[in-house]
Amino acid sequence: MAVEDAITQLLLAHRQGNREASDKLFALVYDELHGMAHWQMRRGGGSPTLNTTALVHEAYLKIVDHAHGDWKDRTHFMAVMATVMRHILVDYARQRKAEKRGGKAQQTLLRTSVIGSEAVSLDVLDLDASLSRLAQINPRLSRLVEMRFFGGLTLEETAEAMEISIRTAHRDWYKAKGMLSVMLREK
Repeated sequence: MAVEDAITQLLLAHRQGNREASDKLFALVYDELHGMAHWQMRRGGGSPTLNTTALVHEAYLKIVDHAHGDWKDRTHFMAVMATVMRHILVDYARQRKAEKRGGKAQQTLLRTSVIGSEAVSLDVLDLDASLSRLAQINPRLSRLVEMRFFGGLTLEETAEAMEISIRTAHRDWYKAKGMLSVMLREK
């Protein structure tokens, strides 16, 4: 059985309440989740109190202990994990910013491949606010950026998770980068 099929079967068993399937699923996708978390932390979502391993475990516990997931396959599961990791990183950034001393959110540099024609320095909270604004205008574009930036998914994986064509994903990606770039410059 291929890894993709094994993950899908474990997701189905988890949905039916099989705790052992949840443990097996975690072991099977751990390296991929760790890579996703490492990628996000390297992009500027790091925290003195949150490391890559802690991010993976916290995200996994949030979704495994939260009702029975309705994930279709590995790609859908990973997209959900990207969203959960985004929320965890934003919460940590808010906590740091709220501290009385030294609470400024960590800055990150987004490369041209992420938002547009020039690199922009911003913190995780600015990115989250811009994504929330983009979601009000076009939820699909916001979701696409979230999967690509926070989840590290390829356009092909993102298209599959969103159930859109690759051509639409490419078109939406360029549109989202342009809109997000404008929003971030307004900050």
